[in-house]
Amino acid sequence: MTASILPRKPLGNTGIEVSCLGLGCVKLGRNEGVKYPSGFTLPDDKEARQILAVARDQGINLIDTAPAYGSSEERLGKLLESRQQWVLSSKVGEEFEQGQSRFDFSARHVRFSVERSLKRLRTDYLDLVLIHSDGNDRDIIENSACIETLVRCREQGLIRAFGMSTKTVAGGLLAVSACDVVMLTYNPDATEDGTVIAAAAEAGKGVLIKKALGSGHLLMADQRNESSSAPEQADPVARSMAFVFAREGVSSIIIGTINPVHIRHNCETALRVLKKP
Repeated sequence: MTASILPRKPLGNTGIEVSCLGLGCVKLGRNEGVKYPSGFTLPDDKEARQILAVARDQGINLIDTAPAYGSSEERLGKLLESRQQWVLSSKVGEEFEQGQSRFDFSARHVRFSVERSLKRLRTDYLDLVLIHSDGNDRDIIENSACIETLVRCREQGLIRAFGMSTKTVAGGLLAVSACDVVMLTYNPDATEDGTVIAAAAEAGKGVLIKKALGSGHLLMADQRNESSSAPEQADPVARSMAFVFAREGVSSIIIGTINPVHIRHNCETALRVLKKP
């Protein structure tokens, strides 16, 4: 029996269509200094190919990576086939070296980072580049050359669109005005960025959701408290997806996993949630 394919949604006014779920790829390249509830081993190339194949077969076309994700970009460049099947999103601003993050939002580094990502991912262009915020969203937007540099990269055809992965509501609202896309945290336990989603929807900007499952912590909490018998309450993935997809303007939820079973379950759940009236 062939699995149903995930629907695609417009990424704001960028002209890019993305699957309603995207594959976050931090776990393909980094297992140090991450905030997941349990440790994990990086998949080998055979396992990584299977992860990407399952994602593709389920209809996922959006890949989210970053220089700060260790070897993720380089591995994806080697493993991905048929470039046109994928929407590639990477980031600028954060570097992860010797177990520590450092940030550089200068014009020189942003340009260097974009060109390095192109080489690592073995592509002539990136569909999307997000600013990897250090938490000082407003300062980055207002006082660095980061956005100006990304505008030039877009004009030169190196990237199709750009945005910001924000950490504050004020920064998210500024990013809606300054960027094509905003990535933000939104789940039943973190609702502050709902105002940013609304502003983005009104402005026709793309919205990507990170941490929809609380980086796995919502699932762990539900496993410790399984008192509800209602299916939508018993399944924390379904509950979180229903909550997020109920917001107008959400383009895609980025979920990071290296378990093919989880990918299939996530996709099946998204389809079930989206079919509900």
